[in-house]
This record gives sequence, C-alpha cells and structure tokens, in this order.
Amino acid sequence: MGKAFFPLDEQLGLPRSGFSPAFAKQMVWLSGLLPFEQSIEVMARIGQRFVSQSTTWRMVKHYGEQLQAVVEHQRGQVNVERIQLPDARHDHKQRKGVSMDGGMVNIRGEGWREMKVGTVFDVELRLERNPQTHELDKIAHGVNVHYTAVLGTKADFTPALWALAVEHDLPTAHKRSVVADGALWIWDVAEDVCPDAQQVVDWYHATEHLYKAALALYPNESDLPKRHRWFKTYQHHLYMGHVETIISVLHKRHLPHLATYWLWHR
Repeated sequence: MGKAFFPLDEQLGLPRSGFSPAFAKQMVWLSGLLPFEQSIEVMARIGQRFVSQSTTWRMVKHYGEQLQAVVEHQRGQVNVERIQLPDARHDHKQRKGVSMDGGMVNIRGEGWREMKVGTVFDVELRLERNPQTHELDKIAHGVNVHYTAVLGTKADFTPALWALAVEHDLPTAHKRSVVADGALWIWDVAEDVCPDAQQVVDWYHATEHLYKAALALYPNESDLPKRHRWFKTYQHHLYMGHVETIISVLHKRHLPHLATYWLWHR
C-alpha cells in the first residue's frame, strides 16, 4: 500500500512522515529527553506506535530547523543595537549571576561538534554554616536558573547568551558576577555580555589547579601526607582570598609555570 499526503502539507510545513503534527510534537519532545533508541521503545510500549530511527531523525530535524529560525529571529530583536538600557541609577537590586562552559558533542550524521552552554540566574544569599570556617555566614546560591545552548563558536554563542541575559534582566542588575572555569574565551564573552561584572573562577576548578601544584611539589606516593597537608593549608588561603600567598610560594618552590594560572586569574 502506497503512502498518501494532503496537498496542503507542504504549504503548512508538515513533514511527509505519515504522522500527525500532534504525534510528531510528542515524538520530538521525547527524543529531546532520551536517546533515539529509548524514545522509540517508549513510544512503542506506551503510545502503541512504532517509529524508525530514520523517521525520528527527520522529524527532529524538521521541527528543529523551524525552532532554530524562530529563536534566531527573537535574538535579532534584542541585539545590542536594538536595546536601549536605562540609566544606571534605575538598576534593580536583585543580584544576578552568569555562568558558561563548552564541550564537544557527537551529532548524528555530522560527527563531533563544538557546543557552548550558558546560564543566567538570581543569586540568593542564605545564612548557613560555612563549610570552610565553620561559622555562620551568608552563602550564595544560584536560583531561578535559565539556560541557552548553541552548536557553534564563541561568535555564535555570544548573541544567544546576550538574548538570555536581556530576557532575565541581567544588564540592569546593580550587582552581577560571572562564574566559570577560567577559559579565556569565557572572559571574552563576559566582557561583551556584562563587562562590569565581577569575574570569579569557580571553586571546583580553582582547587583542581591547586591540587596540581600540590602534586608537582610532592609527586611520590610516599609524600602523600605532605601533599595532603600542603593542599589543605593553601586551600584555606585560597578560600580566604590570599592568592598572592599561593603565587609567592610557587615561585619560591621554583614552579613559576604553575604560578602563571593564579597570576592571570587572581
């Protein structure tokens, strides 16, 4: 039995998949949550409909291209040239934060592609027991988190992050911060999106580099207790903001190449 299609399908932008737009919508949504193989199995068991991987891919591609066109149009409406920010005296008091990272993802039919992800969030201060000092302190938490992601370069990603920032009132926040792993491209994007924000290397990556220094100083397994003591001592200096102390000791111990990281990011 051959396939048929309604003459207005092409005019309405419907794919020739043999499935209704409502079903295709559910399938595309499910494919965004699960790998294709699993989404097909879920649809077969629960929806009682079998869809091949190739058909699923065509539906995702079709509706994905439509979504991308809409998103790019929306971003064009809030580019830097179109946005008129109010006077700084009218900035709101909600603390705002930005974070971003990049990596590689394997795209079906395309291979490995560069992906960049960004987030804009509110910063909420809560009175809690400080894990480092064991005293009550105001600890920052990211809440009301919103994301954007782009397959592409820094140039492709910056407008997407700017659009997200405008949507969630980042440019008009009185206090803003950028938290990231210290990659140079991130600071470049930060200068474009929120140039007067406080730039912060996140604790995880900062302590990771500190441990690399400890490992360089005490590389042998027999030195493990000394390595651990050195790391804990200078982790406390790091937490208290005494980066110059770390830089000084690394120079004294003839590890200037490791001191460079702290010089750049202090």
